[in-house]
Amino acid sequence: MSGQLGALFTTSPTLVTWLLVYIVVQRLGELVHASRNTRRLLSEGGVEHGADHYHYFIFLHSAWIAVIALLVDPQHDIHPVMLTLFAGTQLLRLWTLASIGRWWTTRIISAPHFDRIRRGPYKYVNHPNYLVVVLEIAIVPLMLGLPWVALLFSVLNAILLRHRIGVENAVLGERG
Repeated sequence: MSGQLGALFTTSPTLVTWLLVYIVVQRLGELVHASRNTRRLLSEGGVEHGADHYHYFIFLHSAWIAVIALLVDPQHDIHPVMLTLFAGTQLLRLWTLASIGRWWTTRIISAPHFDRIRRGPYKYVNHPNYLVVVLEIAIVPLMLGLPWVALLFSVLNAILLRHRIGVENAVLGERG
């Protein structure tokens, strides 16, 4: 196995190493931001829906990152088109988070008096953040020469998202 986790950090950092560090820091930062928003929304009368499946997403995303880190060749050449696609997902993520603002969280928190966001990418796509994640789960491993990781985690993510989007759509339907 040419891509071992130790090789990512014992040699000079490569673009692959920096990409993985970025993904980990970005995801951890999102969890901190989401946690703050979740606490605030709950204190404002919000109710969490679908908490029973949330831990599966945390496990799936953590496993996705871990598998990539364990298997990737730190010297893998990243095709500029794939890197551009990845950068595009990050721009969509920023647009999504900026558009939803204080309402963004990794959990499903709702109350009848909460606004329903219909600006930014939400004018065009019902769940733009899920679109970002779907694209990332496929693009990152493909970019790093791990197509089976892209396929496996895309299928697992699709199974989880099917359930989650059903829960979220039902909750949003109550708010009109």
